[in-house]
Amino acid sequence: MKRLFVAALILVISPAMALFAATPDKVYDTAALLSGTFEGSTPGNQLRLDLKPVTIDPAHPYDLFLQVTGRFEKDNVRQQGVIRLEQQGQDVYLTYIPHFNPAISALSNDAGRFSERELNSACSFVVKPRGDGFFGDTLGSTSCAMALRGAVGKWTVEIEPGNLRVRNSETGETLRFRQVAKPSKK
Repeated sequence: MKRLFVAALILVISPAMALFAATPDKVYDTAALLSGTFEGSTPGNQLRLDLKPVTIDPAHPYDLFLQVTGRFEKDNVRQQGVIRLEQQGQDVYLTYIPHFNPAISALSNDAGRFSERELNSACSFVVKPRGDGFFGDTLGSTSCAMALRGAVGKWTVEIEPGNLRVRNSETGETLRFRQVAKPSKK
């Protein structure tokens, strides 16, 4: 009877463990956690993050197009850009390149074309595996201020199954997001 119970328990737990099991491809793991729609879950955070796969370059199959819309405190927000993920040893190098032209979307022919100003405004940092997800810090006090409006200071980023957290290291200001939809499979 005990063996039957243990076997049944393993059958029930195995699919759940496989869902969040890390693969050797950390870039894929990061893209899989980030893909989908997230909504702000902290007070004053009515932002929606839509992250969709976008094919810009065959050498980077896990690029994501990020569109941020909604309201943060009293400000209306609409930002978009591309997140490029690259393997760096056991870690992942994450680069966000903003698109300052609001007409550009994931379906635009120009989704992978950037102005010099957009490229110079890019925000890059390393995320490392931690628990079921990844954790990283922006590089300095102004390194992401142009790419992400208002992101002055050093920020930490936590990516976990179903959740994102962005926190200002100095002030403690925290933005939490919960996943509300995964991308549809074609």
